[in-house]
Amino acid sequence: MRFARTAFAAAVFTALLIPATAHAAPAAAEPGDTVTLPVRDALDQLPVRGEDRTGYVRTKFKHWIDADKDGCSTRAEVLKAEAVIAPEQGAKCQLTGGEWYSPYDDRYIHGPGGLDIDHLVPLAEAWDSGASEWTATEREAYANDLGDDRALIAVSATSNRSKADQDPATWMPPAAGYRCQYATDWIADKTRWGLSIDATEHAALAKVLDNCPDVPVTVSPAR
Repeated sequence: MRFARTAFAAAVFTALLIPATAHAAPAAAEPGDTVTLPVRDALDQLPVRGEDRTGYVRTKFKHWIDADKDGCSTRAEVLKAEAVIAPEQGAKCQLTGGEWYSPYDDRYIHGPGGLDIDHLVPLAEAWDSGASEWTATEREAYANDLGDDRALIAVSATSNRSKADQDPATWMPPAAGYRCQYATDWIADKTRWGLSIDATEHAALAKVLDNCPDVPVTVSPAR
């Protein structure tokens, strides 16, 4: 079951904390393993490379699918998991009513119509950072990743469209209190999928983390 995000951003951030025991480098892990290391170490272990968007089109990342064939798409699964007040579910997983908290801009959203499901690391950014070399199956898995609560997040449509395909060098959540978690989750997501970062992205993340605790993060590599 995916972790339901609430207005208590600090509580969500605490969910990432685990005992600081033996640290393992993510590069040594196999898919399905769990690795743990301080967030600054995780950042420094991400490969730094230039980005290339040649050949990118959004349709190369198939979404939203119904992986478990229960009638609800990935989008609906995220909405159901992250609702503060559960919506009503009708035929063909049509969701009505309900309430959600959008941590990017620190506001509540009534009804699913005002929400987008954000790929924390946008599809275009993933393409730039290594997904251009993946198979279509791997890109589909990335675009519908329900295996890690940090990968997909229900946020206000306004904040998501403001973000678009930007990385932390040019966009951070307007809610300043959420930026430590955002940077940490971004690093965790890139670690999970073996993606690289560019130099300006690394610098921006390091600057944010200068004002954040060096928390341990846990990641299960997806590939």
